[in-house]
Amino acid sequence: MIGILIAEHLPLVRLGLVTSLDGEADLKVVADLDDGEDVVSAVLRHEPDAAIIGLDLPGADGFSTALRLHERAPGCRVLILSRRPTPGQVRRAFAVHALGFMSLETGPKEIADGVRRMAAGHRAIDSDLAVAALESVENPLTRRELDVLRQAAQGARSGEIAEQLFLSVGTVRNHLSRIMCKTGARNRLDAVRIASDAGWL
Repeated sequence: MIGILIAEHLPLVRLGLVTSLDGEADLKVVADLDDGEDVVSAVLRHEPDAAIIGLDLPGADGFSTALRLHERAPGCRVLILSRRPTPGQVRRAFAVHALGFMSLETGPKEIADGVRRMAAGHRAIDSDLAVAALESVENPLTRRELDVLRQAAQGARSGEIAEQLFLSVGTVRNHLSRIMCKTGARNRLDAVRIASDAGWL
């Protein structure tokens, strides 16, 4: 029997996952919750073989939760579910040691099969997503440019970014200009969107 923990903040999605997976003869949902902050402690308490984690969990998102599980409970295999999967998200999922990554649109049978694959030590990912992730463009931004863009993603203005990163306002504007040039973005918000979709932020 493969024990599963489900962490998803949308009640209907979570209930659907619990019902469908519990209906499989070899799978058992041992816990379900709606907040990322509670996942690690719940995994340590229930010791599931696999955790299905929604990417947009409140408290701690799917990526940071997967990384914490890898550090605290490496025996628990992680499958991340995304509402709008992108190649960049797949790359980030692998970077935080998740074995599985699927869309929330994926059917319950495919998710159940994915859990079985992970329990056997294999990756569980849609083949089209995997190919797209391999073909996606490498990150062209420097570490400092990423620092600037992360601040911009939080709504900080050039002066605030300069203060946070101990840079001059002119240097920040130069970084933003280079970021938009490298990403082909129309403005800083577009650059944030492009970088987020690519999994660079």
